[in-house]
Amino acid sequence: MIRILLCCGGGFSSSALATKVGKDIVENNLQNDFYIEFSPFSLAKEKMAEFDIVVCCPHLRFDVKRMIDNLNPDKPIYILPPRMYGLINILELSLDAMDVIELYNKTKVNPVHFPGEEHVLRITRNVAYRNQKFYDLV
Repeated sequence: MIRILLCCGGGFSSSALATKVGKDIVENNLQNDFYIEFSPFSLAKEKMAEFDIVVCCPHLRFDVKRMIDNLNPDKPIYILPPRMYGLINILELSLDAMDVIELYNKTKVNPVHFPGEEHVLRITRNVAYRNQKFYDLV
């Protein structure tokens, strides 16, 4: 099971999105595969040990950098592209989460970025990174 901590600034948007994703997990019968919980980013360092990945909303990019510089966490931290955050979908998020964990295990570099996606606010995809090429062709 992959345990995802979804963070935003105050926990308000991540609370709503985590609730939506939790329902999607049940609807897609993924309860044995994924678990998601929300948290304000300020509490993430206290909860991080309980999760496999920390997924952050795009506006936290500077806060994530500060956390990494100060704490050097041993968990992958992923900043969701803006459209993925707004249109969050467990099927797409789950693919990115698995790929981010794999990338982190190979590189141990945070935050984890897919190739060519170092500037999160310039990313326009709303699907998982591995699905982007398919949707670009359609």
